[in-house]
Amino acid sequence: MTVQESLPFEASTVMKCYRADHLLVADMVESGSKVLDVGCGEGDLLQLLESRGVDGRGIELSREGVNRCVARGLAVVQGDADTDLAEYPDDAFDYVILSQTLQATRQPRVVLEHLLRIGRRAIVSFPNFGYVNMRLQLLIHGQMPRTENLPATWYDTPNIHFCTIKDFVGLCDEINVKMERAVALDRHGRPLRLNAPWWFWNLFGEQGVFLLSRAEKKPDSTRAA
Repeated sequence: MTVQESLPFEASTVMKCYRADHLLVADMVESGSKVLDVGCGEGDLLQLLESRGVDGRGIELSREGVNRCVARGLAVVQGDADTDLAEYPDDAFDYVILSQTLQATRQPRVVLEHLLRIGRRAIVSFPNFGYVNMRLQLLIHGQMPRTENLPATWYDTPNIHFCTIKDFVGLCDEINVKMERAVALDRHGRPLRLNAPWWFWNLFGEQGVFLLSRAEKKPDSTRAA
């Protein structure tokens, strides 16, 4: 069942214009929360969140994207996730969202650390480069894969740090991030079964969506008792 199929008929009709991952991200955000959408594009997700009672702000690299957001009445400023997140204070937002942008950042680990410093929770979605169709394109054709979600050719894509679901889970473990919820979506935007092992998600999930929070700090084993 897709996210849209779980909604009443009227709501499903209204929401069909939104991407499946946007609907899933919006479902993870509590109404009334203060949210920063990093790399918000033309503001589709922000508009969806605001329709659900969320106080949304956005940061977008492209001037065209910022202009379109402002024209829609959204509070968006121009900025770069790699450099400008450092200027935001700790715990400024309830949620910080990075939707389909992680792979376009120069320092994904640093960006992720900033998300969880600025927000009490972070929501990250990204295309899974371990998806079976990606693997087959590379194996059979010997060329960088292209899909509906990643249509650009290798020489004009903004994506510079592709990763797999397995890679991302490993990074979360490395920097001690707690995964509160994790969902893998297939090519039709349908969630894969929840009790599937990571290798199954890594193979058959076209994209991953993760709700993250700060894990408790690990005790310092060198400190004297």
